[in-house]
Amino acid sequence: MKPFDKLKVPSKVEGVLKLGLPKGSLQESTFDLFNRAGFDIQVGPRSYFPTTSDAELDCVMFRAQEISRYVDQGVLDAGITGQDWIAENGSDVQEVAELVYSKASTRPARWVLAVSEESPVRSVKDLQGKLIATELVACTKKWLARNGIQARVEFSWGATEVKARLVDAIVEVTETGRSLQAANLRILDEVMTSTPKFIANKEAWKDEWKRQKIENLVLLLEGAIRAHEKVGIKLNVPKERLEAVLEKLPALKQPTVSPLWGEGWYAVEVVVDEEYVRQIIPELKRAGAQGIIEYPLNKVIP
Repeated sequence: MKPFDKLKVPSKVEGVLKLGLPKGSLQESTFDLFNRAGFDIQVGPRSYFPTTSDAELDCVMFRAQEISRYVDQGVLDAGITGQDWIAENGSDVQEVAELVYSKASTRPARWVLAVSEESPVRSVKDLQGKLIATELVACTKKWLARNGIQARVEFSWGATEVKARLVDAIVEVTETGRSLQAANLRILDEVMTSTPKFIANKEAWKDEWKRQKIENLVLLLEGAIRAHEKVGIKLNVPKERLEAVLEKLPALKQPTVSPLWGEGWYAVEVVVDEEYVRQIIPELKRAGAQGIIEYPLNKVIP
């Protein structure tokens, strides 16, 4: 029996969804996402059991590397972890949704093959029979096999970048590659990409109440992600300037246009990307808009 088979997460009350949240690099952005989705979630500096404003959620924090195993084994009903760790652990789970919300924004995390700048290794073909250090052992072995390479792959407990000068190559995670370049490492190839996934235990997914709870939670989380870099704009415009104003609006879909009380004026409301606001508000004003209001969004549900 594996060690995690024995692990049981205590529930505060019956009838709750046991949810695993990642501790570490994704922790801050995960808590921010839940708060924006309407769940007041907090945790003490030494605690692994966050409190939430939703009595139907029983949260516990694990390293992202472990969450898919605990979801697979039924210790957790659901959780958030990376696609990389689902693949690395070989976890048989229900992948409910992709939640791209970390600092990388829409950029997935990349697991790359890298060597020191002074290394004679120029491609994966040069690693036949060589030694590679990584935390992503199983996925690296599969990737090497697909490339027809037999190499030794050892588990790295951390500080993998430093080991690039002690072994023949490393496989390490990066977002932009700049940190590896700063460490005088050279990227040779990409092993895999990964984004955060909301996953569920397959038996929990079959339970009507738990499935609905998961679907409701994911709906709100996805809504918060969509709203994060968008704002709403309201404005008034006279009828003769309506078309000119509408031409300036890069709408999420189509703007809402409503006639105002009286004759000859319309109210316009639209959702736009926040990065465009400073550009289009002056243009809207020049096109004839009046009473322009910009407001933040918590969630956007299509």
